[in-house]
Formats: sequence, structure tokens, C-alpha cells
Amino acid sequence: MDEKKTPLYDAHIAHGGKMVPFAGYSLPVEYEGQGVIKEHMAVRTACGIFDVSHMGEVIFKGPDALKTLNHLMANDMSGMPDGRCRYSPMCYPDGGCVDDTLTYRYGDEDYLVVVNAANREKDVKWMSENIPEGADVVMEDISDSITQIALQGPLAEQILAKIADQSEFPVKNYTFKPSVNVAGFDVVLSRTGYTGEDGFEIYCDEEAAIPLYEALLEAGKDEGLIPCGLGARDTLRLEAAMPLYGHEMDATINPVEAGLGFFVKLGKDEFIGKEGIEASPCARERIGLAVKGRGIVREHMHVYKDGKEIGITTSGTYMPYLKKACAMALVDKGEVAVGDEVEVEVRGRMVPMEVIPLPFYKTRATTSNRK
Repeated sequence: MDEKKTPLYDAHIAHGGKMVPFAGYSLPVEYEGQGVIKEHMAVRTACGIFDVSHMGEVIFKGPDALKTLNHLMANDMSGMPDGRCRYSPMCYPDGGCVDDTLTYRYGDEDYLVVVNAANREKDVKWMSENIPEGADVVMEDISDSITQIALQGPLAEQILAKIADQSEFPVKNYTFKPSVNVAGFDVVLSRTGYTGEDGFEIYCDEEAAIPLYEALLEAGKDEGLIPCGLGARDTLRLEAAMPLYGHEMDATINPVEAGLGFFVKLGKDEFIGKEGIEASPCARERIGLAVKGRGIVREHMHVYKDGKEIGITTSGTYMPYLKKACAMALVDKGEVAVGDEVEVEVRGRMVPMEVIPLPFYKTRATTSNRK
């Protein structure tokens, strides 16, 4: 089946995007003349712009919208003020992860849930099939009508202020403004990020996509703003130790094992997965590893301590900003502590690694209430 195109497809081609299939879409992995490392470093030191229109957006409206979301999500959506975003795992009855999500509260009876692109169809089906019986709520998948642009990096606010009123920006991490004029277009503007940096997500209509994207690039040309692809997005999230579905969490990994216990509110009366998590004490934990010497460790590689296999890596690569190779791993709980040495088997060769704290890289966005 042919991949779908986001509304920004033509802009990617015009700017030299190297297109690859991803989550059912054709998206740029990197841009000609740049490459992943240059794009990664731009986000860490200046600013980068990403097309994340492939993400899924689902609205919940009605008197029982909050009740429905609290049933579906492990986190507690109660007490959120309007204009707030809240991260949450969404679980199967046994505690395994359906996905991780971000919920935007517009009002008492009006919410938007953002889901991972590759899981969109599965998530929409799961949520629709698990709305509490008799709940007065309307759920609608609006993903195809939304373009999402992410502006990420320490100069993001400075750049955005050239084409929008800075007083209208969301100030705190994990907040949003439902109506902001950016370059003449009415958009939803949020401040969450997935790169470990400060920045914004801009939700707009398809018609605004390319002119808004080009207006942002023009506004940021003196600050070093460049378009960035999927490659840099992954190395940035890994450097900031952000979990990714299919790697640090999936149907066989519950969110507490994945290091997301803070977002699992077992004090709630009920949610799907509560009994499963309570009944299965977490036997594994997510840890950070750094290569000692040379070598790059990627996912699905076995981890050993004193000759005993204790787990498997979930993500790993060379970290361009930190200038070292690191990995995250899911290992037997209590087997290692920070400072311990382990070995990881890479194509038959044992690579020495040291257990180090997570996240690997910290900035304002990762030290506040990021995920």
C-alpha cells in the first residue's frame, strides 16, 4: 500500500528531504546537505522544525468525557485546569501498554488526546471499544484534518516571537493556548516537546500548513533554524531518555517497569490495567548505559552482569551532543546500580558498558514536568 502524504510533503521535497516510509506516511528521515548529526545539533544549540502531522488526534466531548478518560488512562485527568496537557500511559487489563498519550483539556466537557502515529488505528479502536457503558460522550478521530509542526530548541521562543505575539504564548511546560495568531493563521499552540528541549507544537489546518512552515523557516533563518527529520527526532529523544512505544514500552511491558510509575495513579478508583499492575509486582526496570571505549549498542541486544544475562537493550545509538554512545535497557530489577559495569553482546562481541543515571541529557524541558 502506498504511504500517505502529510500536507507538508511538497515542502519536504523542496527543501531536500530524503523521504522514507514511517507509520503509513512518507516522511523525511533527514535533509540533503545536512544529515542527522547537523539536525540534532541545531535543536540542541539553536532550533529545528519538524513535521509531526502523522501523529493521531482524537477528541472527547460531552458530560462524561472526563469519566471516560479516567477509565482509559492510567494517570488521573481530574483537577486539570483548562489549557493544561497531561501525559499518561494507556494500558491493557493485564497492565501492558496500549500506548502513551497526551491529553489537552479545553474545558469541562472538551478534551483532545494525542496518540502515537504507528498506533493510531489500534488506539482509536481500543478507546472506542472501551468507553464506559452508558457514558454520555462523543469520541472522534480528527487526525486527518490536523497538521502538526514542532519548533524545538533554545531559540524557539525567540523565533516564534517574530511572527506571533509573545504575550499569547503558553508559558509553562505542558500547557497550551487554544487560539493564537501565528503568521496570520489561527493555531493551537502548545509547549510539550519530545526532544529534551524547550519548544512548541503548532496545530493548524491543512491549508495553513506550507505557508506557516515557510514563514517559520524564514523567521528563523538568522538564528540557524533548519528543517529536521525522523533521524534527529529519534536521537534527540534517546539522548533525553524519552521512552518510545515499541522500544521502552509495549503490550508486554507495564508502565511502572518502563520507568513511568509517576504517571500511574493507583489511588484512582479504577482504570483499565489497575488490577493487572497491582497483581504483578514489577520484576524489571529501565536503566541507562554508556559504552566504555568504542562501539555502538542498539536495541534488542542482551545485557550481562558477571556472566549472567539480566535483560535486553530497548534503544541505543551515538549521542551527537554528548559525544558518546548510550543505550537504555530493561533489566531484572535490583541486579544493577549506577556505577556498575555490565556487558552487552553486539554481533558476538561483548561490549563493556557502565550503568549511568537517566536522563542522559538534561535541560529545562526534561527537568520540569516532561513526561
